[in-house]
Amino acid sequence: MTQQTTTARGRRWRAGLVAGGVTAALLGGSFAIAASAHAATGCRVVYSVPSQWPGGFSANVNVTNLGDPINGWRLTWTFPSGQQVTQAWNANITSSGSQVTATNVSYNANLGTNATVSFGFNGSWTGSNTAPTSFALNGATCTGGVGPTTAPPTGSPSPTVPPTTAPPTTAPPSPTPTTTPRPPGNPQAIVDDMQPGWNLGNTLDSTGDNQAGSGETSWGNPLVTQALIRNIKAQGFKSIRIPTTWTHHHGGAPNYTIDPNRLARVKQVVDWALAEDLYVMINLHHDSWQWINHMPSNQTTVLARYSALWTQLATTFRDSSPKLHFESVNEPQFTGSSGTAQNAQLLDVLNRRFHQIVRGSGGNNATRLLILPTLHTSSDQARLTELASTFTALNDPNMIATVHYYGYWPFSVNVAGGYRFDATAQQDVVDSLNRVHSTFVSRGIPVVIGEFGLLGFDRHTGTIQQGEKLKFFEFFGYHTRTRNIAIQLWDNGQHLGRTSFQWSDPELIAQIKSAWTTRSGTAASDMIFVPRAGAITAKSVALNLNGLTFQSLRQGNTNLVQGTDYTISGNQLTLTTSAVTRLVGNRAYGVNATLHAHFSAGVPWRINIVSSDRPVLQNATGTTSSFTIPTAFNGDQLATMEARYADGSNAGPHNWTSYKEFDVTFAPNYGANNISLTSTFFAEVNDNAPVTLTFHFWSGATVTYTVRRSGSSVTGTVS
Repeated sequence: MTQQTTTARGRRWRAGLVAGGVTAALLGGSFAIAASAHAATGCRVVYSVPSQWPGGFSANVNVTNLGDPINGWRLTWTFPSGQQVTQAWNANITSSGSQVTATNVSYNANLGTNATVSFGFNGSWTGSNTAPTSFALNGATCTGGVGPTTAPPTGSPSPTVPPTTAPPTTAPPSPTPTTTPRPPGNPQAIVDDMQPGWNLGNTLDSTGDNQAGSGETSWGNPLVTQALIRNIKAQGFKSIRIPTTWTHHHGGAPNYTIDPNRLARVKQVVDWALAEDLYVMINLHHDSWQWINHMPSNQTTVLARYSALWTQLATTFRDSSPKLHFESVNEPQFTGSSGTAQNAQLLDVLNRRFHQIVRGSGGNNATRLLILPTLHTSSDQARLTELASTFTALNDPNMIATVHYYGYWPFSVNVAGGYRFDATAQQDVVDSLNRVHSTFVSRGIPVVIGEFGLLGFDRHTGTIQQGEKLKFFEFFGYHTRTRNIAIQLWDNGQHLGRTSFQWSDPELIAQIKSAWTTRSGTAASDMIFVPRAGAITAKSVALNLNGLTFQSLRQGNTNLVQGTDYTISGNQLTLTTSAVTRLVGNRAYGVNATLHAHFSAGVPWRINIVSSDRPVLQNATGTTSSFTIPTAFNGDQLATMEARYADGSNAGPHNWTSYKEFDVTFAPNYGANNISLTSTFFAEVNDNAPVTLTFHFWSGATVTYTVRRSGSSVTGTVS
């Protein structure tokens, strides 16, 4: 991330198979198709069963095209034990007896050479669940080789070659190798094997400068230990991104010599990670906004400094394991440029210089995987297209593209009414990943999302309501996994304790880990509110089955009885009046009971049964720097706040919306029984202009309140 902070802020794991699970790697090969005799053909299929239960299972299928590019794919196989596909994702699947056919969906039809497509399905079995032993892609049996390429018939059109963008005149030419660098393996397969990934955030990227660890601890995290790195491996992570800022750790022009102690420390941490057989990524991190961003006005100096740093890093790590990857720069950005065209040109210059330096340094750097970012690591199509042109020009198979993803912005920070992971927030995930897949993955260029999370985590993970947060991570994990996009969790210390090795939110990490291999069922909410007084009635919640089947509803280890305690109709779960009456007990404010809905795969979904009344606010006085509203929450929880002037216009920051930003402008304190309004809020409130606040609570209750600022004094009254 580009933000700096002194407090906490912000893949797929190849899980061990459960008992009875199976896995098979089927290598595909040569086959000549009469309809396209000039095409080289070949394929490889990896079929695995990460989850199996009595009578059912989930399967993942990775198909790699080893031959010429194809547009539209069809994979066929035979189930040896009579299994049946019951539900599929990322492919259309039909069956005829034991014969199964999977075909592409709209966004994954194109398979370039060495490109991989993934899909999955749930199935049923009886007796045994033996893995298929043979697959065919578009009629060609997959055995691991590639059939010979013959010349196209006379008169056949020449293949279309993507245009090569000429390098900017200020960019140094990349050296022309005498032979094409040999990949250290299939880059897409390597990226697949990097999942899941984790970021060592706010540590070696810290921009402070203190004696303990040369700035390593200046943002509040302890010194990195070998035990921490070992724990990351033990947690199931396969890759670690080590953000590294060099701004304060090198000398001046012309050599810009890196502090040897700092360089040795970074190498020590890298070597610890490599010793654990982790894939490792290092970069120039906050340098991006500290001095690289000055490139529009001082290109010569910036390039000299950038080149000197990467020359030293390339030399230091030249003989390190190929599992070490270099990322040219984190979240590149430029200040004072003439616009998008110049931004694209400057980033192209940086990426080409990086490529030239590393490739020219010899050793394992000749084929080391290099990671190039889009501008701002954005997934906007224009930014993806710009980076794609650099990949085309460099024509190097050993490169990876990278973007970051922190969610649909209103949801990611809880502003503008975006407090739910609704259809709009979900579509933003799908659209972003589809663009990335179409621009890069489908063309054989692997992608790693080097950082993902929610921006609200920069303050604390409670900015987004727990259930909505869990739904985001489940959804995001599934959609990246099925598009063969690797992801690396941003963790600045707010997730995994660096010395305790305990997760701050066990429910969250369980959801994240589950998404590495399968889907989980969720629901419209993780709370069912029951009035504190009055008649008790049946309560319903809509389930998000996500292709799974509902299995049971439990309280602790006790199964509730379907038909007596609850009913299921489609995706609607309804608790009966008698069950609700029993669960709320004496109806004390707050959570009276906790249930878990279990599905055919993934983690259970928690549902809290909550007794509440309409919250009650009181009059208050204070200042713009310290103003709190005494609040009896009465078992309820605050979702969002609106602010409007008497004429209906929006008040406070982000005045294009009435809904203010959670934690930035207001925050509930349930322990202290108050709601605070911040100085940030009052800084953009008109003097002596009454503001009507509308507080929205998760039960559906709304409460209005009026505040008036007079200079630095504030009064608040119940509406």
